[in-house]
Amino acid sequence: MKANQIDVVLGLQWGDEGKGKIVDVLSPDYKIVARFQGGPNAGHSLVFDGTAFVLHTVPSGIFRDDTLNVIGNGVVIDPVILLEEIEKIEARGVNVDGRLLISKRANLILPTHRALDAASESAMGKAKIGSTLKGIGPTYTDKAGRTGLRVGDILLPDFKDRYLARKERHLRILSQYDGFKVDIDEYEKLWLEAIEKLKRFEFIDSEIYINHALDEGVPVLAEGAQGTLLDIDFGTYPYVTSSNTMSAGVCTGLGLAPSRIGHVYGIFKAYCTRVGSGPFPTELFDEDGEQLRQKGHEFGATTGRPRRTGWLDMVALKYSVMMNGVTDLIMMKSDILDDFDTIKVAVAYKKDGKLIKDFPYDGGADIEPVYREFPGWKTSLRGLQRYNDFPREFKDYIEFIEEVTDCRIKIVSVGPDRVSTVVR
Repeated sequence: MKANQIDVVLGLQWGDEGKGKIVDVLSPDYKIVARFQGGPNAGHSLVFDGTAFVLHTVPSGIFRDDTLNVIGNGVVIDPVILLEEIEKIEARGVNVDGRLLISKRANLILPTHRALDAASESAMGKAKIGSTLKGIGPTYTDKAGRTGLRVGDILLPDFKDRYLARKERHLRILSQYDGFKVDIDEYEKLWLEAIEKLKRFEFIDSEIYINHALDEGVPVLAEGAQGTLLDIDFGTYPYVTSSNTMSAGVCTGLGLAPSRIGHVYGIFKAYCTRVGSGPFPTELFDEDGEQLRQKGHEFGATTGRPRRTGWLDMVALKYSVMMNGVTDLIMMKSDILDDFDTIKVAVAYKKDGKLIKDFPYDGGADIEPVYREFPGWKTSLRGLQRYNDFPREFKDYIEFIEEVTDCRIKIVSVGPDRVSTVVR
């Protein structure tokens, strides 16, 4: 870790890789943890002292007493959800005041953004993208269209007028959806109350704040949401999120030069999962897939929806490592594979009789995975604290992934709790 560079933690698959736990594990080495994109569609799960907690907007360093947490300009914020989350954190005895800073440039999710999200998904029918219906897409649309409201606007004397102008514009758009009923009154009341309560927090020029911190040698960790394969440019489009989920998103999501990026910690599960629609080459529809789902508790942290499950996809993982400039890999949920006799890994795709070794433009739609099989280790990894204690079969699995990606696996998670983490 270089004092004048920011380190990054991000997901290499379709999200849900376990970023929250890893940020929590790494955060003692950092004074600032900063979220750089996404919104309350994220669900970062942390387990400690035998209990679980899910964060949606607040950075995952909030449970470490000495860590400052910054919500960056690339994040979109729903004040209602953020305040509910803060109240739950405080109910656990955690002091948030003075430890949560919010970028003035972060865009606000309006009640009508949620309605627009629902109307769009409903109109798409079977072609829907699987939105979390939190208003994320419409908010980023307004941001790109230069009509968004930002956190800094809350402090302006004409904020209410600005809000009403956006609301009326959205209602005109919503009126074009035949049969869609709009009822935002109750949520709007909560939203306006939450706006007032947000004023207790410090709104900052986060790009200046973080650059100055790095100049002064303060260690900073950037926390991503979702995963690389959901990136708006390089993911399985159009079944993606509305922001740049990769390491490049740190530059625009926090206001940093590319040269500021230091270590890039790429997180992946020992298998694959996905929530929502879109291509998933290694998806399983058999007993193996259901075993992964049940043992891995694969249900969305934000939506509660059952996650689709499948074997590890090395074509996609190599692509993600390349696109992010990953320096260190972190493998999660290794223990979920403990009971399998045979474990498969996709090493290539086949389409129209041709072998494909690079991740395709369409994200792997209508292709057949080519698998390599590994013998299972058939023993519990839970409680193991050293790499040398791992069974030989599991070491072979790890070393194969390292060979294919040309990247070292620095951390191996063998359970949900923060102590179930082996650092090599």
